[in-house]
This record gives sequence, C-alpha cells and structure tokens, in this order.
Amino acid sequence: MISLKETNHIAKLARIEFSDKELKQLQAELSLILGYIDKLKEVDIKDIQPMGHSVLVKNVLRKDESIEEKKPASKSLVDWAPEKDEGFVKVKSVFQK
Repeated sequence: MISLKETNHIAKLARIEFSDKELKQLQAELSLILGYIDKLKEVDIKDIQPMGHSVLVKNVLRKDESIEEKKPASKSLVDWAPEKDEGFVKVKSVFQK
C-alpha cells in the first residue's frame, strides 16, 4: 500500500491540493491501481509478440488508377447559367477596380 507521505508527494508534483479526506481517498485509489499493476506483472508474456494495436492492422492500398471525369454533366450545368464565358459561369464582379 502506498503511504500517505508518498500520496502527498505525488499531489505536490501534480500541483493539486487535496483535503485530508481527499488525500486518504487518493491513497486508497492509487494503492488499488498499483496493486493491479503488480498483478499484471505476474502474467507470463515471454511468448507474446509486442504489438502497437489491439487489432491486426495492415495498410490496405488500392491500385492507383486514373478516373475519367464526366464532362457532359458539368457542361450541361454551365449551359443552364444565364451568362457564360469560355465554358465558365459569368457572375458580377465582387471587387472594385
């Protein structure tokens, strides 16, 4: 079990002030956490491969292929515009000269 002095030291390092009641509660919680970590240390893991993720993750890349754009659809939208110039929609100027 972690001592009250160690708990107070941890609180000071974290720059957090606790009342005596809160400090005792923190002491109990930290002791439980450290006890659980000690229990985990008992598990035999020498045949287990280290991993960076809990699920097997692989880079799945698709083949890089060019895709032809459908020009007729965009051209028909420009055709619907009231004013157009060289395939673009013509709008009022927003900047003053």
